[in-house]
Amino acid sequence: MPRNDDTLATRKPVAPLGIIPLRSIEKIGQEVDEYLVKWRDERNYDEHFHVVPARYRSSSFIVECDAPRFGTGEAKGLIKQSVRGLDVYIMVDVTNYSMTYKVCGNENHMSPDDHFCDLKRVIAAIEGKAHRITVIMPFLYESRQHRRSARESLDCAMALQELVAMGVDNIVTFDAHDPRVQNAIPLHGFETVTPTYQFIKGILNHVDDIQIDNDHLMIISPDEGGTNRAVYMASVLGVDMGMFYKRRDYSRIVDGRNPIVAHEFLGSSVDGKDVIIVDDMISSGESMIDVARELKKRNANRIFCVSTFGLFTNGMKKFDEAVEQGLIYRVVTTNLTYQTQELLSRDYYISCDMSKYIAYIIDTLNHDCSIAALLDPYERIESLITRYKNKEL
Repeated sequence: MPRNDDTLATRKPVAPLGIIPLRSIEKIGQEVDEYLVKWRDERNYDEHFHVVPARYRSSSFIVECDAPRFGTGEAKGLIKQSVRGLDVYIMVDVTNYSMTYKVCGNENHMSPDDHFCDLKRVIAAIEGKAHRITVIMPFLYESRQHRRSARESLDCAMALQELVAMGVDNIVTFDAHDPRVQNAIPLHGFETVTPTYQFIKGILNHVDDIQIDNDHLMIISPDEGGTNRAVYMASVLGVDMGMFYKRRDYSRIVDGRNPIVAHEFLGSSVDGKDVIIVDDMISSGESMIDVARELKKRNANRIFCVSTFGLFTNGMKKFDEAVEQGLIYRVVTTNLTYQTQELLSRDYYISCDMSKYIAYIIDTLNHDCSIAALLDPYERIESLITRYKNKEL
């Protein structure tokens, strides 16, 4: 049952609920739906209102849709049932490269651009008939192109403006690369959620001998951009934090970026301590492994690589080697992006399930209640640590 169930039972929803998980995020969408169906079936709504709102309880809140493609690769959005008056939540994973479509007989893997276009097609198919539209996009489309430093496109800001122009009221994302991109849509809802609680819970459920104190544990940010993320986790755990900053060679560009010359460390000693490196994404993994190597040079103990999005664009080979060499102890990411069987089969990998958290967010927003407690899970983390120390997990 949701933690704020008493509050939700006394608040009428803004409109009947509808969930549209696109095929890229179908599995999580089904799990979210199961939570919502269960909670609303158990919720004692009749105690507060004589009439339960229409469609408050249902066997499923999923609205069937599709984005079929023609032989040329063109596509269309198709809604297969009425969405008139619904509070609609559209879910999409723009990083799911496992999906394919054919162009003149040739098989193409779907890119973030393809997924974003399918999202817009579904919004267009709704035709403005929904009461409200919220887009839940765990990995924010083009979030790595969030600022302009030369004569170049500003893709993330343009994408956000395009969505609100089509009638989207709120956008919910996870661990945005730079949350300041929300300034592009100052009059619309934009929430960026950091799954700190799920990270800590995942680690504590799989490792039973972590000592959570300043003498045995430290949180590390791999770069200056992720300092706030590391500061928050260190604060709720009550331990020290440190950070690396990347010294780059700005005289040349390699693969679209200035190459890193060295990782410089700022912080207290990591000698003999377990270390959690926390970042928003693992792309190729080179930076994370470099930071782990630098920490091992400083005599760190076990190293946990924690990230919201495990993209692993170059495969798992480098991480396998890092684990074999003793650089990395565990790799922790969420299921908010596509996970390969190769990744899930690794015994050093910990997957944090986010479907229940997304269901909390949808249920709370549908009742027009504040999600502040969900965005700042300090009390839940404190309770989790107490249970861990008491050997109750």
